[in-house]
Amino acid sequence: MIYETIKLGDFEEATLIPLCISNTAELNQTPRRAVIVCPGGGYRFLSDREAEPIALQFLAAGFATFILRYGVQENAANYRPLKQVALAVRYVREHAGDYNVDPAYVFTCGFSAGGHLAASAGVLWDSPVLDGLLEGAPCDIARPTGMILSYPVINTGKWTHAGSAHNLCGTTEPTDEQRAAFSLEKHVKPTTSPAFIWHTYDDGIVPVQNSLLLAEALTAAGVPFEMHIFPHGPHGLALANEQTAKGNPAQINPAAEKWVALAIRWARDLTV
Repeated sequence: MIYETIKLGDFEEATLIPLCISNTAELNQTPRRAVIVCPGGGYRFLSDREAEPIALQFLAAGFATFILRYGVQENAANYRPLKQVALAVRYVREHAGDYNVDPAYVFTCGFSAGGHLAASAGVLWDSPVLDGLLEGAPCDIARPTGMILSYPVINTGKWTHAGSAHNLCGTTEPTDEQRAAFSLEKHVKPTTSPAFIWHTYDDGIVPVQNSLLLAEALTAAGVPFEMHIFPHGPHGLALANEQTAKGNPAQINPAAEKWVALAIRWARDLTV
């Protein structure tokens, strides 16, 4: 297994960790689809529960997987995480041969605030904010093939998670303009990446309206998506089983646990 740490550009706080099966002559594998996992944590910290355990599920299902450790707290402002995830997608595509990856199929997968980042990759991949960062590469090299979004922060206005919005905007009192800039549903367009979305109806931290607003915007733009709203479950379910429950029975949810198999099937079936 390849397990190393890769620096991304000039961002000292950003690293990409690949978990990939080496392609030996005996294995003779065909190139794999890739998933870049963005753990959550309110852009304040990075959740270990939403990192390696998730990557290993996709690895076991036949994907090349990568964990993105991106900037948080003061390093979350000024679009730094967006720049980092764009560099991560570019890196995986440009080094596809090293990791036995099919460069046509590179997905982002994020949780909560990491869901905002994974969605930002698919919505803002052609933002002027990235001008100059991706020079010398095809214009769409940072656009993920699809985005897998688990209870994502999407809106930074009425329905936001306040901590995520504050860290993204770099202030505890964001302006209306700042909130609009990071409310991803306002920026969806026909070239936005297809999405797999799941949420719980009674999420008390990131309201389900975040996923609903994104689904409405994707529908209006003609972007295909699959969405599952499970009736019950607290925020931060991760795998929704004992592995990521931390001993908390509320984090074990057999209904929501199905999201993993559903997302794997969706990512396998998506065609470009």
